[in-house]
Amino acid sequence: MNPTALSMKHLTLLLALLGPACFAHAADTPAVRPNVVILLTDDQGTLDANCYGSADLQTPHIDKLAATGIRFTQAYAHSVCCPARAALFTGRHPRRGGIVHWTQGDRHGSDLPKINMAAEELTLAEVMKSAGYRTALFGKWHLGAKPGHGPLDQGFETYFGHLGGFIDNYRHHFLHSKGYHDLWEGNQEVFHPEEYYPDLMVERALNFIGSNKDAPFFMTVAFNLPHYPEQPGERFKDAYPGLPMPRQSYARVISTVDEHIGRILGQLEASGLRENTIVILMSDNGHSVETNAGIAVDDHSSGYPRGHYYLAHGGGGNTGKWIGHKGTFLEGGIRVPAIISHPAKIPQGQTRGQIVTIMDWFPTVLELCGIRQEPDAPKLDGRSMARVIADPGAAGTHEVLHFAWANNWAVRRGDWKLIHQPDNKAKAMRLSLHNLA
Repeated sequence: MNPTALSMKHLTLLLALLGPACFAHAADTPAVRPNVVILLTDDQGTLDANCYGSADLQTPHIDKLAATGIRFTQAYAHSVCCPARAALFTGRHPRRGGIVHWTQGDRHGSDLPKINMAAEELTLAEVMKSAGYRTALFGKWHLGAKPGHGPLDQGFETYFGHLGGFIDNYRHHFLHSKGYHDLWEGNQEVFHPEEYYPDLMVERALNFIGSNKDAPFFMTVAFNLPHYPEQPGERFKDAYPGLPMPRQSYARVISTVDEHIGRILGQLEASGLRENTIVILMSDNGHSVETNAGIAVDDHSSGYPRGHYYLAHGGGGNTGKWIGHKGTFLEGGIRVPAIISHPAKIPQGQTRGQIVTIMDWFPTVLELCGIRQEPDAPKLDGRSMARVIADPGAAGTHEVLHFAWANNWAVRRGDWKLIHQPDNKAKAMRLSLHNLA
């Protein structure tokens, strides 16, 4: 094979496989490496779990995860879905990989702009695969639908889910504008009309765990909930009768995603894998306040009629003393629940107040799995949380935080945050300075 014919990413992976590793090599034998499961919720707000203080919510499985691990109270993701996922999987600021606006979601090409994460970006899945892990993603991708830019092209061996921003949980169509069907098994479009999407993806996750009891695996389950459309599972369709709207609708889908998290944790326990599995839970951004009149066209691709409502009823999340929501760089938009649990190795039932970011999971997973990052590896902006996880008194690793999306940006240093955003009415840009203390 002629190395000049390879992309830099694939040459890096080839060298990692041949050794000595260019990016990483496994320090432990496969028999003792922990499994890694990332549970990524969608639009779960800052305090939206019982263990975060939302006493009106039933989240027993998230609460149990926190009781068997570490709960972070200053964890930052991003303002919306695409950049949060890029940051998670690359450990880098999203703009490095070209995620500057909404990505393409329709593989058949109906949606614009056709932005896709750069294929050259090296993902955590690729690194784990090169270290001998089986890799799988179930659920939402949202980093580009163009062939060559999907999950199977970025290190995941197994994929089932949707490529765009969200889908109806029964008809599996993206619902904005004229809509399009978006459900995929690998690179094959599949059709499961009227089957509940969270069940479909979690059943595949359970099967993946059962089929990989004797080999280390890296699995991400990226839920479509509590993101709209707020379609709860059967057990929670009439739950929370005493809560007012929109909290009631939102609570029902929070408990639904909690139940599905419990199914995955239960399968790990039943398979004898829970003790040696690192489980990470995080949301991609704050809660949504999106609302409108619903479907605005006739002959929508989903079959739903004009006026069918599918959004977030204008809110429902709990941010406590913080202001903001999804789509903003205020705390309620970017500060999210985050938990890590590994019963065999890390403390249990503790909290950490140090600042951590979604980019930090990349180097943290490598360190906890004994996979060494080499000095000439691609630059990571994330920093390992391993010392913070081990020691509640350890110094945080982030003095300054940077966020950017479209024409907006924010910088946090210490207790101060500066936000830059357009003022459409004044046709100008606006700066606002906030003190978090």
